[in-house]
Amino acid sequence: TKIICIGRNYAKHAAELGNNIPSEPFYFIKPTTCYVEDGGNIIYPDITNNLHHELELGVIIGKKMSKVPKEEVMSHVAGYSVTIDVTCRDLQEKCKAERKPWSISKCLDTHCAVGPFIPAENLNITTWKMILKVNDDERQHANTKDMLFDVPTLLEYVNRHITLLPGDLVQ
Repeated sequence: TKIICIGRNYAKHAAELGNNIPSEPFYFIKPTTCYVEDGGNIIYPDITNNLHHELELGVIIGKKMSKVPKEEVMSHVAGYSVTIDVTCRDLQEKCKAERKPWSISKCLDTHCAVGPFIPAENLNITTWKMILKVNDDERQHANTKDMLFDVPTLLEYVNRHITLLPGDLVQ
């Protein structure tokens, strides 16, 4: 399986970082060694001084998807989860400034925390509010209604380029 991460899908977050708002989705891939289960610990690596966490909707693929049209992609979704995309922000900025890929800032072990599985039929993802707490301290809010590109659009875009398999996570 694989972890496909959607970049800049919340206008507010893109603006906070001084990034342009994309006119179409874009994604990057994290290795499965980033995956850490609910209740597991995220490792703070010694190569960064600026570790960020971003609350994300995780979409778990249930059925193989390759070039499936937007109108049909949701029938391939098994369920959802709240996920956390972890970034070494200082390394990412350095890589961007040097015009290098920024995988080192996103792809470290435990840098994709994944919450419990929620079956697709149990959740309306069009207006789902998510809250991130760290040690009971509320750190971030997100709502799927604020996404620039909705889930069907994202899945259609990704599966147009790469095959999605059962168990793949799109966040």
